[in-house]
Amino acid sequence: MAKVPRNFKLLEELEKGEKGLGDNSCSYGLADNDDIMMSNWNATILGPGHSVHENRIYSLKIHCGEQYPDVPPTVFFLSRVNLPCVNQTNGHVEPSKLTCLSNWKRNYGMETVLLDIRREMSSPHNRKLPQPQEGSLF
Repeated sequence: MAKVPRNFKLLEELEKGEKGLGDNSCSYGLADNDDIMMSNWNATILGPGHSVHENRIYSLKIHCGEQYPDVPPTVFFLSRVNLPCVNQTNGHVEPSKLTCLSNWKRNYGMETVLLDIRREMSSPHNRKLPQPQEGSLF
C-alpha cells in the first residue's frame, strides 16, 4: 500500500474538520490559516452525557510535528480537566496514558485522539472525578 504524504493526510483532516464530516462530539481546525505546514491546530471536545463533563466544552491545542502521521501529535488541554491521562501542571495529554497515542498507527488522526480522550471522560473510573471550575484554564 502506498504511504500517504504528511501534507495530503493533513489536508484530508482539514477538509473533514472544516466541513464537519466527522463525529459531532469534537471539532478541530487550523489555529492559523497561514500555517502552510499545517502544524498547529485548535480543537474542542463536548463533554459526554451522564458524566461530570456533561454540557462542558473543552478546548485543546494539537501540534502535528514533521514526522506526523508516522508519530502521534502532541496534545494539550487549554481548559482545565481532571483526567489520569492529563498532566495537571500544564495540560499535556500523556502519550503513555492514552491508548491511541501509546499504540499509534499511521492511519489514526486528530479525530481518533479527540474521541479517545472523550471515551476516557466517560469511562466508569473517570466519569465522576471531581473537576475544576468550568472555564478555568491551564
